[in-house]
Amino acid sequence: MKAVSAREAKHHFGQLIDEARAEPVVVEKHGRPVVVVLAVEEYQRLTGRTIEPSGKKREDER
Repeated sequence: MKAVSAREAKHHFGQLIDEARAEPVVVEKHGRPVVVVLAVEEYQRLTGRTIEPSGKKREDER
């Protein structure tokens, strides 16, 4: 499992998202793991919970 610093995660957030879609990524602060970023599909598989869209309408739904 890949690990990145909080600073790196902040400055390269798009890359973090891309990497987390492939495998979970640990984010560390002061060298200690604080959170894990993972794909929504993996979260749903692990928890059995469904993630719904935020409710914001897309342009084509207005």
